[in-house]
Amino acid sequence: MRVLVTYQMSNKQLRASTNLFIRQFKWPRIVAVASVIAICIFYIGVSWPERAVPLPPGPRPAHKSSGSLPQGFSGLTHLLHWPLTPGDGGDLLASTSPQTSTYHLRSPAQTSYTLGGYLEAILIARDHQGRPKAHGGDLFRAQLLGPDLKAGVPGDVTDLENGTYLLTLPLLWAGQAQVQVRLIHSSEAVRVLRGIWRDQWATVDFTGYFRGPTGYEETVTCNVNPLLIGEEEGTCHYRDEDSGELWFCARPPTLPCDSLVGHSSGRYWNVTTPHEEALLARNVTNKTLPQGIPPIWVAQENNRSLVLSPPQPCHPGIPAPRPSGFYHQNMWHSLSCSSRSFSTADSILRCLAGRVVHMMGDSTLRQWWEYLRDTVPALKPVDLHATYHTGPLMAVDTTRAIVLQWRTHSWPLRSLRTPVAALHSVVRELGGLAGGPHTVVVLSLGAHFTTFPPSVFVQRLAGVRAAVAALLAREPDTLVVIKLANTGYKSVYGSDWFTLQVNRLLRAAFVDLRVAFVDAWEMTSSLALPDSIHPGRCVVRNEVDLLLSHVCPT
Repeated sequence: MRVLVTYQMSNKQLRASTNLFIRQFKWPRIVAVASVIAICIFYIGVSWPERAVPLPPGPRPAHKSSGSLPQGFSGLTHLLHWPLTPGDGGDLLASTSPQTSTYHLRSPAQTSYTLGGYLEAILIARDHQGRPKAHGGDLFRAQLLGPDLKAGVPGDVTDLENGTYLLTLPLLWAGQAQVQVRLIHSSEAVRVLRGIWRDQWATVDFTGYFRGPTGYEETVTCNVNPLLIGEEEGTCHYRDEDSGELWFCARPPTLPCDSLVGHSSGRYWNVTTPHEEALLARNVTNKTLPQGIPPIWVAQENNRSLVLSPPQPCHPGIPAPRPSGFYHQNMWHSLSCSSRSFSTADSILRCLAGRVVHMMGDSTLRQWWEYLRDTVPALKPVDLHATYHTGPLMAVDTTRAIVLQWRTHSWPLRSLRTPVAALHSVVRELGGLAGGPHTVVVLSLGAHFTTFPPSVFVQRLAGVRAAVAALLAREPDTLVVIKLANTGYKSVYGSDWFTLQVNRLLRAAFVDLRVAFVDAWEMTSSLALPDSIHPGRCVVRNEVDLLLSHVCPT
């Protein structure tokens, strides 16, 4: 049974509750001191600057929240380094333009290029009047594409912080290849995003549903901090005894705090000025630059037409190269291990036989569950009479002893109305697993945390990391796979720039644990496909194949 401790607080106690939010955050039993120390090691640096407390929701608050991290987790920003943008950004025409920015080969063009080599190019950022920029901070995305071969790989973009960028693109297949560069956000737009992420306690709120004994309901605003609710009468304060995390709802007019039964998304706040909205507008966001390099030809090498995957089987703990892989004929080829293709239902069933797969996270991970359900007829869904979009969802094959289940993580969660009792913390679920060689755990965290400062996500990561460490300590043969967040959103509520920072934190949190990663960021940014927070079947199939390559490496 979900254990929630509830409190009521007057408006006079709201400011004191912020300290409670930080100082009284107590880890569950599985969070050993050693785990906390391990997380702190990679958070050495400079903490976010202190700010004042925000006003209730509305247009850009005059006062800003504290962007600092909880005690013991400060010093995170060295992981989130991004070049600063000088000036006040008041001149829209001085912002980086996708129409006037250009790129060219770093060296003279060749008749053909060597398989396994690299193509380098120089990108010059320019403003809307064609003037070269004198500083960095833009978010560009480079790709090398082979449209006829259904091939693609992400390129590396190095910000030289003087208005120019070095593009490095690996040559991983023989045949024609074409460079494509997109401006995701100008440096001026990134400054807006960074300011919002740093200074706002949230950019959304949520709705809590309270029900009395007669069925009468009252709805209120809920969020990660009581100072965001903006109610005078008081606050209901919930502490999850499994994860130690806190949640707050405005006190209902007549019903008690312990009558909370439902949760859903609330409002998206207006946190930008008209000028900031112009910097983030569609006509300057995620736009392809004019073609700067003609198609190139990559010659075969020793009769090979592809750079081969490493011979080592896929297993947890393998260091991640950059890039982590590439597409050819719409198939992902890992550059860290010998990934496999599971193209038939029978091959998937043979791999999953005797295994219980626990998927916990957001809806992009639910897509994996749905793919397996739809691809393998023998996996029969079990009606658990749950809310579909939050789960739990289950499919089984009793003949082969396969159990496949997915459920969402707990709040903060943007969703349709769902029962509070169904929102289990990932820490709770992990703590209830015995683990072992037949247990597979897949976690997808991050997509619902881009509307809060990084401190909120760090708190979640701290608990989940400790729970994963405890699971692996009691059963080292348990397979744990971390799905990184993928590309898709392009707004102040879920930009790719936010996702890039979230993925940095995800990798850092689990880097020293024996877990495997599926780099959904690269897998959704390698082909010439429209960005979508919920990628199409081709991408999902390859993500699942990489998961299965770790479940069944040989």
